[in-house]
Amino acid sequence: MKEKEREEIEKWIEGDESGTEMLSRVSSVRPFLFPPPLHRVPLRVGNVLELVGPSPSAKTQILINAAITSVLPKPYGGLDHLVLFLDLDCRFDITRFSQLLIHRITQHGTDSYDQALYHLCMARFLYVRCYDSFEFLHTLRTLHRRLEKEKEVQGVGVHVLMIDSIGAFHWMDRASMFLSQRETSKKKLFLQTVSEAVVQNIRKLLQVHPMLIMATKSVIFGNRYSTASNEVKGNMEERCSKNMTRNHQNFQYREYMPSVWQSFVTHRILVHSSDEHPGTINHQNSSAYLLEWLLPKLSFPDRIVVKDFFNLSSL
Repeated sequence: MKEKEREEIEKWIEGDESGTEMLSRVSSVRPFLFPPPLHRVPLRVGNVLELVGPSPSAKTQILINAAITSVLPKPYGGLDHLVLFLDLDCRFDITRFSQLLIHRITQHGTDSYDQALYHLCMARFLYVRCYDSFEFLHTLRTLHRRLEKEKEVQGVGVHVLMIDSIGAFHWMDRASMFLSQRETSKKKLFLQTVSEAVVQNIRKLLQVHPMLIMATKSVIFGNRYSTASNEVKGNMEERCSKNMTRNHQNFQYREYMPSVWQSFVTHRILVHSSDEHPGTINHQNSSAYLLEWLLPKLSFPDRIVVKDFFNLSSL
């Protein structure tokens, strides 16, 4: 038993912990109660959930819905926490986030929304944009002070860290391996080195600020029955095939992230468009998607619909 756990138990036995303190401590380790489509598997602080799929496939939309659930107060079906959103794609639409937040607030029996509540939730959504791996790593190394400051100011801590998208800089970092000899005096960022630094910094951050990590990752699908003429020949084809991840519905994608990141992920969801038209939804601009749990493996998919007013519903 760890020393910290022993001290907590001793405090409880001696009566040095109030009911409020106990509730706060227990709540911090209980699973997050997210609405569909993230309701199938309990998610806790320390878990790393990866949403994998082509672009677009509603991955960011799922993050937005989870973020709004996190920042909303409990009477509104929320978790009453702060959320830190790291935008590596640089395509986040704050207008969409605002519209969906207002929609969620007005769902609670009123045609108008509480402006004070709206501003409270917007303040709880912390946003950081990074343009390359250097900025991303610098942000991770300096997050501790910002999280401490936000907790002091707002009275609640960050319990969810979102990264959209974790593979955004992969190809730029890969290109850095082919820099000219004139750049040899600088320390080059190779793929494995970057991923190791990212994972190491996130691990250090979790030791001080326990959080749930949610990251999106864009991939390109291929059909497992495609002809050999469309594949890369020789050794390259053999190496690529080893990195192909497949599900039971004939979808496959190439895993390009280094193994240090892959082993860091504890939960994984595959998201892709659905061929079936959502007959129960009559919105003209709606899109239907399938979500399949790959880690842990679940035998049944979930169907979701992204409606024209940015709402997300489960079928």
